[in-house]
Amino acid sequence: MRMIRTHNMTTQTVRNMACVPLEEQFKCCICLDIYTDPVSIPCGHNFCLDCIEGYWDTKKKAECPLCKEVFKSRPQLRINRAFAEIIEVIARSLSSTTKDKGDFVVSPGSQTCLDSEEDEVPCDVCEEYKSASVKSCLVCQASYCEIHLTPHLRESALQRHRLMDPDTFSSSHLCRNHNKPLTRFCKQDHTPVCENCIKMDHKLHKTVPMVKESNRIMTNLMETKVEIQQMIQSRLRKIEEIENLVVLSKKVTEEEIQSSSQVCSKLITTIQTHLDLLIEELKQRQEEAENRAEGLLKELEQEINDLQIRNSELQHLELTQKPLHVLQSFPSLSRLPSTREWSEITVPSDNCVGIVRKTVSNLVDVCRKIESKLSEEEVDKMNQYAVEVTLDPDTASGWLLLSADRKKVSCQKNKIPVPDNTQRFDSCVCVLGKQSFTSGRYYWVVQVGDKTDWDLGLARESINRKGAITVRPDSGYWAICRRKGVSLSACAGPSITLQLREPPQKVGVFLNYEEGLVSFYDAEAKSHIYTYSGCAFTEPVYPYFNPCVQDQGKNAAPLVICPLDVKERQNITMKSAV
Repeated sequence: MRMIRTHNMTTQTVRNMACVPLEEQFKCCICLDIYTDPVSIPCGHNFCLDCIEGYWDTKKKAECPLCKEVFKSRPQLRINRAFAEIIEVIARSLSSTTKDKGDFVVSPGSQTCLDSEEDEVPCDVCEEYKSASVKSCLVCQASYCEIHLTPHLRESALQRHRLMDPDTFSSSHLCRNHNKPLTRFCKQDHTPVCENCIKMDHKLHKTVPMVKESNRIMTNLMETKVEIQQMIQSRLRKIEEIENLVVLSKKVTEEEIQSSSQVCSKLITTIQTHLDLLIEELKQRQEEAENRAEGLLKELEQEINDLQIRNSELQHLELTQKPLHVLQSFPSLSRLPSTREWSEITVPSDNCVGIVRKTVSNLVDVCRKIESKLSEEEVDKMNQYAVEVTLDPDTASGWLLLSADRKKVSCQKNKIPVPDNTQRFDSCVCVLGKQSFTSGRYYWVVQVGDKTDWDLGLARESINRKGAITVRPDSGYWAICRRKGVSLSACAGPSITLQLREPPQKVGVFLNYEEGLVSFYDAEAKSHIYTYSGCAFTEPVYPYFNPCVQDQGKNAAPLVICPLDVKERQNITMKSAV
C-alpha cells in the first residue's frame, strides 16, 4: 500500500512539473532550496523534514504552510526515500548541466546591459541566467528576483519574514568558501553553513535551518533575559531589606543607649567610666553594622549595574534581525555576570545583645541587681532568633532512643543495631541536630529537668564521631555539662565550674555565627550561664546533645527540645517594629 502511494505521488508530481522549470519543481517552499530529506504531509504537499518541523515548532500547531489545512495531531513524518532518490538524480543532472554550460550564460543582445548589471545583486534562486534581485530576506538569508520573491508576498508564513534592499544585504551572510547564502546551521560544529558546505565538509553532520536554530537561540535569550530581570528585582528587594534593617538597627541602638544611660546614671560615680565604655562600644558596633551595610549596598548596586548592562546587551541582541549575529553573540552574553549568593546575607538589626550584660558583669556587687535585670531582658530578646531544631537519627548512637517527632532523646539499657555510617556516633551516647548553621543568629531551648548528667551545645561538622571523644573547643565542641547531679561546667578544656544558685530546668543555647559567640542561658530564671567568645567558625555547626547513661535509672529522663515560643517571638518582633 505504501509503494502504491509513493508511485501515485511521484506520478502526480511529474505531471505538475510539466509547466514549471525543472529546478523549481524540486524546491521546498519554506527554504526555497532543493528538498533535503523530503517528506509528504497528509494534505499532499512536500517539504524538507527540518523545514516543516521547524515551521510547526514556531506555529505551535500542525498546519500546511501552503493550503493552511490544520491537522488534529502532529503527523509522524518519515522521509520519502523514493522521492529523495529522484531529487538526488535530478540534482546531479542539474549540477552537470550547469558545469557544461558555465556559471553564467549571456543571452543574445544582453552584452550592452552587462556594465549596468555588474553592481546588481543576483537572485540566489535562478539557476542559469541570474536575474537581478529586488529584495533580500534576512530570515531565509537569500536574495530574490521579482519572480522568485512571489512566495514571500503570497504565503502568510513567509510574509512575516523581514525583507530589505539587496544592496544593503551584508556579504557576511554569504559563505566565505562558496559564496553561497548561509541558510543552515551545523549542530556538530556550531557554525552556519551553505548548501555546498552540507555536501562537502559537513556531509555527515546534522544541520538544521538557520531560522530554526535562531528561533531556539532567541528562546534561550528570552529565558536569560527573564532570569536577569528576576535577579535585578531580587537585589532591589535585598537593598530595601538592608536599608530597613539599618534603620531598625539604628533605632534599637539608640534605644539601648538611652536605656543604658538611665540605668547607669543612678550610680553616677561608680559606673560612669563603664557607661562611657559601653556607649563607645555600642556606637562602634553600630558603625561596623553601617559600614558592613554600606559595603553590601555598594556591592549590590555594582551587581545591579553589571546585570543591567548585560540586560541592555541582550535587549540590543533581541532587536537584531541578523541570525548570524545572534548566533555569534549569544554564547558570550548568555553567561551571567559573576554575582554573590545573597539569600543568607543580611545586616543584624540588633547589635547590642549581650553587650550591656558583659559591661555590667565587670562591676562590683553594687551592680549585681542591674546585671540580673539586664539578663532577663537579654533572654527575652533571644526569642526573636528562635529556630526549629530536630534530632538527626543518622547521627544517633545505637544506645539512644529518639521520639517519633525527633524532639526527645534518652539512653537505653541495651544497644540496638543501627546502620553504620560516617555520621553516626558509635561509642558515645551522642546525637546532633538535623539543622546546620553557616551564618546568622539562632536560639533554641532544651529541657534538662532533674537529669543528673547531660551535655548541650554546638559541634562542628568535621568532629570525630568514632570511639572516645573529648568535648572541648579545640576538638570542635562548644558545650556545657552537668555531672553526678552537682554543679554545671563549661567544657572549655580545662573545664570551668559555673557558680549558679540553682541548676537550670531549661537551658537556652544562642549562636551568633559571624561574631563567634555561643551563649547559654537559664531560660526560666532568665539568667546568663556562660559564653564562648572568639570562636573561629569555618564550617557548618550543629546542635549537640548527650543525655548520658541512665546510671541505674537516676538519669533515665530524656532531653527534650522545647517548642518555639511563637507568641513571645511575635511580641518581640512587634516591639522592634514600633
